[in-house]
This record gives sequence, C-alpha cells and structure tokens, in this order.
Amino acid sequence: MAEGQIRKAISGFYYVEHNGELIQCKSRGVFRLKKINPLVGDFVTYVPDGNNDATITEVHPRKSELVRPPIANVDQALLVFSVVEPDMSLRLLDRFLTVIESHQLEPILYISKEDIANTKKLEDNEVNLAYYQKIGYTILRNIDHEDSLLETLRPYFSGKTTVLAGQSGVGKSTLLNTILPELQLKTGVISDALGRGKHTTRHVELLEVADGLVADTPGFSSLDFEHIEKEELRDYFVEISEAGESCKFRGCLHMKEPGCAVKAQVEQGIISEGRYKNYMLFLQEIMDRKPRY
Repeated sequence: MAEGQIRKAISGFYYVEHNGELIQCKSRGVFRLKKINPLVGDFVTYVPDGNNDATITEVHPRKSELVRPPIANVDQALLVFSVVEPDMSLRLLDRFLTVIESHQLEPILYISKEDIANTKKLEDNEVNLAYYQKIGYTILRNIDHEDSLLETLRPYFSGKTTVLAGQSGVGKSTLLNTILPELQLKTGVISDALGRGKHTTRHVELLEVADGLVADTPGFSSLDFEHIEKEELRDYFVEISEAGESCKFRGCLHMKEPGCAVKAQVEQGIISEGRYKNYMLFLQEIMDRKPRY
C-alpha cells in the first residue's frame, strides 16, 4: 500500500502523485455502493496492480470540498476580475465572495486588464477596491511579466492549494499561461455578441505553481446559494458580520428590525450602501427559494 494525492481525474481514471510520479488509478467498486466519490485534491491510499497502475482503497478525510468545480482540500480562491472586457460588476464580485466565504476559503482578489482601461474606469475602480481593501480583502494588481507575477504570487501560493475563480473572459487562462508558459493553455476568446468568454478547460487538474498547487479549472461554475440558509448569509459579509455583533436582537437579519447596528452603519457611510443592497438582494433570493423536501 502507498499514499498520495489525486492531481487529476479523466474518464474514470485518477492520477495520484507519489514521490514525483503520477500513478494511474481506478477506484474500488465498493466506493459507488458507499457513495464515496474520489475528487482531485483528495489524499488517498492505493494498492499497485501492475506496471504504473493501481487501485484506490481509501479516501482520507477532507478539510474542504467543492461541488462545482469538483475538488477537495482547497485552501483559498484567487478571484480574477477585470476592469474592462468584461467591466467589473460589484454585484457579481459580492456573489463570488459570498460563495467563497461560505466554503471557508480565503479569497484573494486579482485585478486584470488595468493596462487597457481608460482613466475614468481606473479611477472608479480604485474607489471601489479601496473599500474591499478596508474590510480586509487582499488585492493584487495586473502584472503581465512572468517573473514579476510569479514572485508576487509566491507568498500567497506557497504551501497552499488554490482554485481560480471569476467570470469568463477575465483572464484566468492568460494568468496561468503567464506563470506556467509550458502549459500553453488555449486562451478564451471574448465573444463580441455575448460579451463573455468561452470555457477553455475540460477537466480539473492540480498544477505545481510557486511552491503550491493551483487548480486548472473554469472555477465556480455555479454561483447559487442553495447551500446557504438565510441566517448564515450575514456571516459571509465580513463587515456586516462584525457590525451585527452590536445589534439589539441576537438573530437580527438586518432587514427591518429595530436597533440594527448594520443599518445604522450603512446610514453613517461606514458600511457600503452597495454592499448592503447586494446583501439584501441575496437574502431575498434565499428567502424566495423553494423549500427542500
């Protein structure tokens, strides 16, 4: 028996890294009966069957699990947002942040395409980013030189497993091409008609980058809140969660309750009105959700 980590999965085969080699593995038939589904990122025990083939016999406990993309043991998400083509949407940004926070992942915001944005776009963007920085989010800027980008990312990637996220066309494949040019990933082409890019990755794979692992994947393909209850949403808005500690009522949802510290901070300009409006929109979406049976 040996142990390793699943680095990629294609057509029912799992490729497990062990001592610098990738071992092609199948999973045990009993896994299906027990509803055990090995994921890229899983640490597993396997038994060699022959020449570089093996069978996975055990999947070790996970510290995190994502469904879309299907990957386990992720530490953080590098959230790529462009200033233009497509323009940055703060509502979409808050949606991504909510989903990322709900999975207990550390979000890092990477801003792309600043070099092709006009002055007005850059100035408006700077005001918005200053707020996200103030509430504690790490923000990295557009860097297109391979060495500079690698050295910028190294402290964040080292010893961590990172998943890239962001809407299509923002430059996720371009970023990976820059730090790992040997991959030569096909860069998504922006559709003039649709204003969005095309997915260019077909399977999940963990790649060694800057002393860490990065998932080559389209990122979060689903941004719904099906797994979030209305009482949980406030915890995923960091400044709302903090201000909510001072609310008069313990279970305050920050809607119409009296003595709401969150609403007071919105009125005082401490909490962004735009962020609060997005919180309210997401809360309503969750409350309108059909009950599960």
